[in-house]
Amino acid sequence: MATFLVLTLLTLSSISSPTQAEIFTSIGQMTDLIFTERELVQSLKEYIEAEESKLEAVKSWANKLDMLTRASTSDPEGFLAHPVNAYKLMKRLNTEWSELESLVLQDPSDGFISNMSVHRQYFPDEEDEKGAAKALMRLQDTYKLDSESFSKGKLPGVRYNALLTVDDCFDMGKLAYNENDYYHAVLWMQQALRQMDSGEDAKTPKADILDYLSYSVYQMGDLPRAIELTRRLVAIDPSHQRAGGNLRYFERLLSKELRDRGSSQQEPADERPIQLDTYERPKDYLPEREIYEALCRGEGVKMTIKRRSRLFCRYQDGNRNPRLLLKPMKEEDEWDSPHIVRFLEALSDEEIEKIKELAKPKLARATVRDPNTGVLTVAHYRVSKSAWLEGEDDPVIARVNQRIEDITGLTVDTAELLQVANYGVGGQYEPHYDFSRRPFDSNLKVDGNRLATYLNYMSDVEAGGATVFPDFGAAIFPRKGTAVFWYNLFKSGEGDYRTRHAACPVLVGSKWVSNKWIHERGQEFRRPCGLTEVD
Repeated sequence: MATFLVLTLLTLSSISSPTQAEIFTSIGQMTDLIFTERELVQSLKEYIEAEESKLEAVKSWANKLDMLTRASTSDPEGFLAHPVNAYKLMKRLNTEWSELESLVLQDPSDGFISNMSVHRQYFPDEEDEKGAAKALMRLQDTYKLDSESFSKGKLPGVRYNALLTVDDCFDMGKLAYNENDYYHAVLWMQQALRQMDSGEDAKTPKADILDYLSYSVYQMGDLPRAIELTRRLVAIDPSHQRAGGNLRYFERLLSKELRDRGSSQQEPADERPIQLDTYERPKDYLPEREIYEALCRGEGVKMTIKRRSRLFCRYQDGNRNPRLLLKPMKEEDEWDSPHIVRFLEALSDEEIEKIKELAKPKLARATVRDPNTGVLTVAHYRVSKSAWLEGEDDPVIARVNQRIEDITGLTVDTAELLQVANYGVGGQYEPHYDFSRRPFDSNLKVDGNRLATYLNYMSDVEAGGATVFPDFGAAIFPRKGTAVFWYNLFKSGEGDYRTRHAACPVLVGSKWVSNKWIHERGQEFRRPCGLTEVD
């Protein structure tokens, strides 16, 4: 559960540009922005104080000169008859007004603008904003949360309340609209309209909300409601550029539909508010989407009484490994077939903090292998940042690697480096296999396929973030300091397709994990071949 006045130029220069891109994909890196914003607020306050001090000085000048000019203009000759007044007039106009001019021309904003310029290069960009918005929609879908839940901050496990304004909801809907995602455009435009109708102030005109909402509803196939919304738009803005044309077009389409159905009477528009289930969510590329998302919500887990009776806990000494004899590892069964176990107290808090400290400067957008080219690339279905740590980086990494070998009984000499991952806003990794099914993976020629996965949970997660297996209906939730382990291959070397799994989107919290992919080479006598293909 990952829950410094701070960023000097030296600190900022230590952040390398490759890791700074796509900030929204890592909560760990986003925390730096909190401190950046705090420093900018302090800089802004200093600018305001400087402006107020300057304004007070100018006001003092104006008040003094106002009193003076009132006296002088009432009797100019009499005033100037006094030689001191004549001298001071010359002095004021020659010197003092120039000083006042210099004061007025001073720009206290220079320091603030300079500070902004320094930090701006580390600000999120448009893609970050878009990525974070899409993440909210992903969370909305996965956990079946309506727009109001986000708008009013009604999320499970939250410690800090956060609200979305009418303008925020409108921007969310507009982003979805521009991506031709009319399903989410409807939900967010409806929420913007609901909040505006309840009296909330906004910069966005109601006509704009109705314009986007009516057309998005039309795209969802709801002509009666599209007509009703467009009529509302015409009523508040009769000269709207598109509304009149759209209304006539929608009415013609509806009349044609009625004629085709042999009906002469138009059904009234549904007056119920648009909810999550009002329109069917469009299908996408993932065949097990519904099962996967249900498991993320803790629904559909196939943990029966009979299966639970086959799960046990034990002390694991690694087949009498000397390093585990005095303090064996606590092991719990999470699933019977395929066998998945959880190790308790696998990492200490100190080890976790050291691993995170080593990984943070190296974090970069996590990649996947393109199924067509075999090239590593980023993908929308894997939203996190990762770093790879070697045993030589720190004694802690070497110790963790040795522990993995001791517990599993498998050599890590041919394993991949320890991968550390931090999930960002709505961070996830959709269903995938850890083992390779492609002949062009060059790593297979040397070290063989990914035999097993060892996954450390390095944080608790307030809500979401489970590891789920859609094929057999298992959901394993993060518990800080524990680790889970499973085999990806049968003893024959054939892939166990049941191990297709996913990292559910993080709803609330920051999820840190580290994993070790253990390969086949070197395991010949540690995990011998079985008698059948599926042993």
